Amino acid sequence: MKNTVSFQRKGISIAMKCFTSIFYFFLFSLSSLAACVDKEPVDEEDVDPAINPPITFVEDDEEGNNEGITGPAFPSFTSNNAPAFPGAVGYGRNADGARGSNTKSVYVVTNLNNSGTGSLRDAVSQSNRIIVFNVSGVIDLNKEVLVFKDNQTVLFQTAPGDGIELYNGRTSSTNADNLIVRYMRMRAGRQVSGSDNIDAGGAAYGHDQIYDHCSFTWGTDECFSLNNDKQPEGLYNITLQNSILGQGCQNHSCGGLVQTSDEEGITVYRNLFIDNKTRNFKVKGLNQFVNNVLYNWGNGAAYNMGGESSGHSNTVIENNYFIKGPAYTWVNTSYPIATTDKSMFDDETKYHYNGISSDNNNYLADTYQQVNPTKPFIGGTGDGDFDTYCVGNYYDDNKDGTLNGFEITQGNWQTYCSATPVFLSKPDSQHPEITIKVSATEAYHWVVKNVGPVLPNRDLVDQFMIDELTTLGIKGTIFRNQNLERQYPLAKTWQSINIGTPRVDTDSDGMPDDFEDKWGLNKNDPNDAVRTAANGYTNIENYALSLEFPNEYEKAWQEAYGE
Repeated sequence: MKNTVSFQRKGISIAMKCFTSIFYFFLFSLSSLAACVDKEPVDEEDVDPAINPPITFVEDDEEGNNEGITGPAFPSFTSNNAPAFPGAVGYGRNADGARGSNTKSVYVVTNLNNSGTGSLRDAVSQSNRIIVFNVSGVIDLNKEVLVFKDNQTVLFQTAPGDGIELYNGRTSSTNADNLIVRYMRMRAGRQVSGSDNIDAGGAAYGHDQIYDHCSFTWGTDECFSLNNDKQPEGLYNITLQNSILGQGCQNHSCGGLVQTSDEEGITVYRNLFIDNKTRNFKVKGLNQFVNNVLYNWGNGAAYNMGGESSGHSNTVIENNYFIKGPAYTWVNTSYPIATTDKSMFDDETKYHYNGISSDNNNYLADTYQQVNPTKPFIGGTGDGDFDTYCVGNYYDDNKDGTLNGFEITQGNWQTYCSATPVFLSKPDSQHPEITIKVSATEAYHWVVKNVGPVLPNRDLVDQFMIDELTTLGIKGTIFRNQNLERQYPLAKTWQSINIGTPRVDTDSDGMPDDFEDKWGLNKNDPNDAVRTAANGYTNIENYALSLEFPNEYEKAWQEAYGE
């Protein structure tokens, strides 16, 4: 099976690294034993559960060298030291981006241009790059696709100020193997084209990809899709986690498609699906759907079990929270409502006048209406094609402003769900274990606080969706056009972000001088950014992680260098 083969693909190099890791373990144990004896216990309130010094592993380069082994005493990540980054889970956790490349380099994005030197588009134009930012603001993609490539690590959280907004275009990871994308915001938008066929992000084929703390909105087809379309290259070993998929534009407002074969694994973990009419997700193939929150879907579907798509599915659906919203929606009604009497559209609370149609000279309008949301699960053929381990999922359907849902079980399934899957008594052994797993209620509270690009700061668009979510059934609109204030209150203001101040970086290696000075790196040597530190991540990745886990990095520094 492809997911198993891909995991084994790295087995030889991992085994070789283990011998070196054991050697360095004893080397470091001798030098750190005395210090460890006097250390106070880690304060659980101050330290993320994924972090717990001391050092646990090292990573060598292809020649067996590791220049970073004697470098800074960065914190180690023992409970989940995934190759991708601390906290990575599922099928995509083994992606290591540019780190594993012999020709890796750092590219610093320094302007908001759509092309040219210093631009993001230029940064992603070549493989084997760790991409960081020393600029913030809105990048207008000019209706063009931004294409990621093999062996790339893209760290949007490194931008100063309020970070980066990608707008008026889309991203694609098709044919990008071994890709890490973190803290990205992609705002596609209706103006991308006249047709409703733009995904804000996704891939048709590729493997070993992970998307973390991203936000995909305003797709006019899907917000984010992993849809193989029977490509021979395959689409497998992919994780989408801690991200927001929301505000898909009508009339095709969709969370997305996650459709592979039952040998191609996808993990969907701890995400927020919000203000999408349907497909939150539509799932087929080998899939884990764990700790997600779904809010204010419409009359299409929340979770669609395969729908009309053929092929066998082997899935886990565990500890998710489905919360019904008011399901107000703006929809283009050119087909049911067209008239030569424009006055019928004078009520602006119900209609937005669009102009005159080109076919019969009738006046057209977007209409505002409330729809009846579907049940949490639809689809599943009942003929053995959709197998699922489905437990711990909750449904809050009363829209009373309080989180007080009930568990969906096989006993009440027919009342609250219209899908007909084959229920499994335990997860299939193919699925990788997700150790950081909580109840549906705990997942909701985590999502409210942490989902999406919360670094450098949560932007107005994401905060608007979180504010809707926390009304728990009172607020929520599925709009058609993000440019119209009547449909979307932030239409004129969402681009108001703090651009911040570029960081001082003498050697232009992506690591600010103050970080290099503090950790004993050389701010005049651009090559030290890509050296691998003792905790297994490159120095520049450790800089990015220090923004994410400041308390843990400060604690490690104090223990290693403080008086």
